[in-house]
Amino acid sequence: MGHVTELFDAFPFTEPARRLVRDEEALFTPARQPAKGPQWDEIPPLEVIRIQQEFMDLPFSPPRVLWEADDSRMEWQQMDFRQPMYHRNLDVDELSYQIHGPRTLMTEAGTTELRPGDMVRLPVGIAHDNWGRRSSHLLWYFPTPITDVAPVVSRAEVRIPPFEGWQAQAVNEVATDCLGGLHCDRAVQLSDETLLLQQAEHESWRLQVMHPRPSGNETTWVFQGSDHLVGVTTVVDSDGRTYTRHRNADEVQYQAEGTRLLISPNGVVEMTPGTWVRIPVGVAYASVVAGESTHVTTVSRNRLTCRYADVTESEPWDVARIEEHRADVLPARV
Repeated sequence: MGHVTELFDAFPFTEPARRLVRDEEALFTPARQPAKGPQWDEIPPLEVIRIQQEFMDLPFSPPRVLWEADDSRMEWQQMDFRQPMYHRNLDVDELSYQIHGPRTLMTEAGTTELRPGDMVRLPVGIAHDNWGRRSSHLLWYFPTPITDVAPVVSRAEVRIPPFEGWQAQAVNEVATDCLGGLHCDRAVQLSDETLLLQQAEHESWRLQVMHPRPSGNETTWVFQGSDHLVGVTTVVDSDGRTYTRHRNADEVQYQAEGTRLLISPNGVVEMTPGTWVRIPVGVAYASVVAGESTHVTTVSRNRLTCRYADVTESEPWDVARIEEHRADVLPARV
């Protein structure tokens, strides 16, 4: 127990964070409502979603919405099929992170094979199709323009046929303008798939695949927009005595590899692979990690509302219990 450090930062994180000294026990002690004057709102626990990473034999379903705002949406999807149409977003860039299994992404900006950990951005207006084999991936729909800011590991190529057994035919093409969602189709038509795939020969830009591997305790940003950032964060052997608090942004974290204990005055979450948690604007948080942990970080200046049906809550812990956990997992550092 005792004093801890708080990094008080602000989106887009181009300026150094302010470093504040906090009394950790006071940070976790519920504040008393004043006897007179305005009463503050009850502070809710953190929202938590858990979905196993391995492919699950479930009936077909469209992507499942996790969080969304007026201008953005986050989804999870698993695939053991080829998408039944080429899709064209009219209003947003579409980003993805491959969680499990292989997926062939066929687009007007080239065709590429995606493996776990790969991240890719589909610019607004680019027609695309997917073929997943017992795979799952995370999706973001953000207002354009979004920029790729991480090192590129490969680029899509013109590939006809795009996969073994492919045959040229007319395919469905659907254009939507509501964050990639359902029931907002603006144009539906048949298109020659060969012509769609050959379009990449005439484009000046090819689809870029990134596979960030941060070293040490750092975040590698992958996608950047005016109000959104997506990156990959690695935490190594952390005692959780350095907290972060965003002044002007919500954050959603998806645990990709390893385990850690996310601690905050709003509750504690055991982050195992396949766990999502939302940290609201203004809430301080830290991670206790033995070894190495990797999570996908999404930061949005707009409030993200949970839309997933099976959402749970963080657990209330006091500082004494957190200190016991530190002693268990990092005995040499406590």
